[in-house]
Amino acid sequence: MKITRSQINDLFDEFDGKKVMIVGDVMIDAYLWGKVDRISPEAPVPVVSVKKRENLLGGAANVALNIKALGAVPLLCSVVGNDIRGEEFAALLQSDGISQDCIIRSPERITTTKFRIIGNKAQMLRVDEEIDSELSTTEEGMLLSGIQGIFDRHNVGVVILQDYNKGVLTRRVINEVNAMASLRGIPVVVDPKKKNFDAYQGIDLFKPNLKELCEGLKIEIDLRDIEKIRQAVALWQQKQAISIVMVTLSEAGLFIRDNSDGETVEYHIPAHLRNITDVSGAGDTVISVASLCRAAKAPSFLMASLSNLAGGLVCEHVGVVPVDRNRLMKEAMELLAED
Repeated sequence: MKITRSQINDLFDEFDGKKVMIVGDVMIDAYLWGKVDRISPEAPVPVVSVKKRENLLGGAANVALNIKALGAVPLLCSVVGNDIRGEEFAALLQSDGISQDCIIRSPERITTTKFRIIGNKAQMLRVDEEIDSELSTTEEGMLLSGIQGIFDRHNVGVVILQDYNKGVLTRRVINEVNAMASLRGIPVVVDPKKKNFDAYQGIDLFKPNLKELCEGLKIEIDLRDIEKIRQAVALWQQKQAISIVMVTLSEAGLFIRDNSDGETVEYHIPAHLRNITDVSGAGDTVISVASLCRAAKAPSFLMASLSNLAGGLVCEHVGVVPVDRNRLMKEAMELLAED
């Protein structure tokens, strides 16, 4: 299919000011940056001499950063601990200009933090401090009340359910948020994980990576066997009554199957050649671009092509970073436009 420059321009204009609700697991991505020039005498491990410490928003909060970077307005809804890390998370939201109106502080949980140790610009180790138990009934009620308030106060263009298996997206939360959105005719976009893979029914866009698809369906498929991927997607799409399924395939690109208009279309979008440094956060960027495209009613080929391009761009950086809107638009003009 052909993508024109005017289509790309119009699409990016549509992103501006669009309100996007993001519901899911949030976390802090903590980095220790340093230099390695010797091995420890205590054990055969490298010694990292720390030069810089950095805390960044992670998980669903990184999706919020991507949404903001693309010119839209993120409305983040989640539950964190009533702890020191929760205070650090709130400070990061404030620093990045993201609303805390629907961030619930719970004394029953801790705030998930992923510590990454970077030596000589390469990740040496990751240490996770987290809780992955499901929200209590009380926490569910508080979160859903906050989400209802967001729907009442804002003209939400699309809802993203961002699952990291940390317990925020319980089946009750999934079902009730989907019902609230459906009542208002708002599309729901999902980035799933294994635990609740089958909980998403009747949603607009479902975006697993191949590993998540295989785990969710309990099958094995080779990365480049597009025909088997197509068959698996078609069966799952029918079973769950999902309008669009988009599967990210790492270096093999992306596959999308769309039957939202009653006529099925399928595309395999190859990956663009990149100097891949770190794949962390690429899925967050893909779901962010795809959700805004869906809110703007962009054609599925354009949505898949732009999302694929964006996911590759952020892989050129060490650590989790949001997409650069200007660079994405520039590369879209150069690599996707045909006029």
